[in-house]
Amino acid sequence: MRYEGAIYRPPSEAYSLIVQVTVGCAHNDCTFCSMFKDKQFHVRKLADILDDLADAHRAYRRVGRVFLADGDALVLPEDELITILARIRELFPECERIGVYGSPQDVLRKGENSLRRLREEGLGIVYIGAESGSDNVLSAVKKGAASAEITEAVRLIERAGIPASVTFISGLAGADGWEDHAVKTGRMITESAPSYVGLLTLMVDPAAPIYYDIKEGRFTLLPAEGVVDETILMLENIDIPAGKTCVFRSNHASNYLSLKGDLPRDKEALLSRLREARGDGAMLKDERFRLL
Repeated sequence: MRYEGAIYRPPSEAYSLIVQVTVGCAHNDCTFCSMFKDKQFHVRKLADILDDLADAHRAYRRVGRVFLADGDALVLPEDELITILARIRELFPECERIGVYGSPQDVLRKGENSLRRLREEGLGIVYIGAESGSDNVLSAVKKGAASAEITEAVRLIERAGIPASVTFISGLAGADGWEDHAVKTGRMITESAPSYVGLLTLMVDPAAPIYYDIKEGRFTLLPAEGVVDETILMLENIDIPAGKTCVFRSNHASNYLSLKGDLPRDKEALLSRLREARGDGAMLKDERFRLL
């Protein structure tokens, strides 16, 4: 297997075979992110990707899951993705799921019919970073997509029969815009109804552009108690449609409080735990133990 630079994957892909099909992120302008700042984006040659899969087949007796890295594998042309998916099925018939990161722009360019074909060829989950439902926040962090575009991208993924795992970031609006961030994120989750929601909490790497905004006073971090208030307000604004289940997780190493449940069933239980934590700061993780 050949890799270029540091490799990142979603937490749920911890035990997956990771195959790098693109290097870096095509957008790579988000102010909160430092993951791909040291890479020049490019798509790897298809022959090299297929060679890596053959190498993995020789090295591993069994592969239960495969994750196609880096930041937005869906940027690949449909025919190349289908070739890769077919080779995975051929070499690893036991593989239960193939996942990718997809930017909102890539999802919208592919469209529902293309996504359906990719599902039929074995694509099992698309991870999409929404970050916020607020256009003010999305513009400030240079996400490169508006809330309506992200919502439609998630809907497209789900309509194509592929589970969408959507990530949002607590504290991304700072101390000034947290209410707008919370309310509109809750509304986006309601309107898009993804299969999975992952809630991280903002942590600042000095390599991320937002670090300089903080140092120069243009951005004020939201304290732990404020993150709890923001999460309460966000959950209060989520109303998953009847007949749909959204798996909600806020148990990343960056989070102050670990939460997990299914929406809408566990909404009140999640809110109860958050309100308890708001009155008992000892329940919140110390800054020393938060990790990216």
